[in-house]
Amino acid sequence: MTILSNSHSANLILQDGTIYRGEGFGGLENSYGEVVFSTNMTGYQEMLTDPSFAGQIINFTYPIIGNYGINNDNIESGNIQASGLIVRNLCEHPSHSSSSMTLDDYLKKEGIPGIAGIDTRSLAKKLRSSGTMMGSIAFESQTEEILERLKISTNYENLNLVESVSTKKAYWSNSDVRDPSKSTLRIAILDYGVKYNIQRILNSLGCTTITLPYTSSAKDILDLNADGLLLSPGPGNPKLMNDTIKMVKVLSDQLPIFGICLGHQIIARAFGASTYKLKFGHHGANHPVLNTTTGKVNVTSQNHGYAVEKNSLPKELTPSFINLNDNTIEGLIHKDLPIMTLQFHGEASPGPTDNNDIFENFIDLIRKGKH
Repeated sequence: MTILSNSHSANLILQDGTIYRGEGFGGLENSYGEVVFSTNMTGYQEMLTDPSFAGQIINFTYPIIGNYGINNDNIESGNIQASGLIVRNLCEHPSHSSSSMTLDDYLKKEGIPGIAGIDTRSLAKKLRSSGTMMGSIAFESQTEEILERLKISTNYENLNLVESVSTKKAYWSNSDVRDPSKSTLRIAILDYGVKYNIQRILNSLGCTTITLPYTSSAKDILDLNADGLLLSPGPGNPKLMNDTIKMVKVLSDQLPIFGICLGHQIIARAFGASTYKLKFGHHGANHPVLNTTTGKVNVTSQNHGYAVEKNSLPKELTPSFINLNDNTIEGLIHKDLPIMTLQFHGEASPGPTDNNDIFENFIDLIRKGKH
C-alpha cells in the first residue's frame, strides 16, 4: 500500500455498510456520490472534468494513477465534476513535459477528495456483483453517522444533476476552419453536460456552435435558424428529463438532430422507448460495439449508467450500434427523419479517436437535407 508523504487517514464507506480503509489526499472534506468503476488506463484528468461523472465517485481499476500529472489542455469542462476519486497507488512525482501540477494538488485546488491504498479491483468486482451504490469518502471518525446518512440520502437515480452542470447562458464557439466557404453550418448544442471536445470536433469540421441551457425551449432553438441540433451527454437519469423530452419530440421533424449518451436516451424516450438502469454501468475506453450497417467492430469510450430497452423501440427507430459485451443498444437511426444517436462517446476524451468520423456523418445528414 502506498504511504503518502502527507498522510491523512480516510475511509471509503459504502451504502451496504462495507468499509475500505485508506489514505486521503486532495480536498479533505467528506464527499458523497454513486460509486462507479472505470477500466481506463489513462485519461483521469478528462474523466474528472467530464460532466457525465457529476454526482459520482470514480474507482480506477488501473493500479497507478497520477503518473503523468495534470496539464492545461486535457480538460472537458471548467472544473472537476466528479465527487471523488479512488485509486490503488497515487503517483506523487509525475513525469511528463506538459505537467503543471500533481493530481493531489489538482484535487486540493478544486476541493475534491481522493482516497488511495484501496484494492480497486476488488472494489470493482464487488460493484459488478452487488451493483453500483452510494458511498462516501470520509475523513471523520463518525462511521455510524456517515453510514446512516448514506442509507437515507437521495439515490443517484433521483438526482437532477443536469441542472448543476448545464450552462446558465448561451455562448458561441467559432469554426477553426480558415476558409469561410467551408464554414457554412451552425449547430445548436443543448447542454446537458457537454464535453469541450464535442465543440472542438464540430469547430474543426467547419461548424460554428452555440451552446444553450438545457431549459431552452423549442422556440429558442428554432429562432437561431440552426442547421442542426446536438443533444449532449450528461449525468443522471433520463426519466427526470420530461420537459426536454417533450421539447425534443416537438423539434424532431423541424431540423436534423444528433443525440449522444444522455441525448441518445432522451431521443429514444421522445419516440416512446423506455430506459432502464444498468447494474454497474459502462465506464471505460475499451468497449467493443458492432456497427449494424457495416459489420465493423468499433472500440469505444463509454460512461453511462442507463440504457435504452431494446424491446420498447418503436418501429421508426433502428439500432445502428450494438454493445458486444451485453447486447445493449449503442446507437439509433430514424427510418424517415434526419435523426441519429450514439450511446457511447464518439468524441472520446479520453479513449480511442476511431469514432470521430461519426460527427462527419451528422454533417453529411444535415447537408443532404439542404439539397
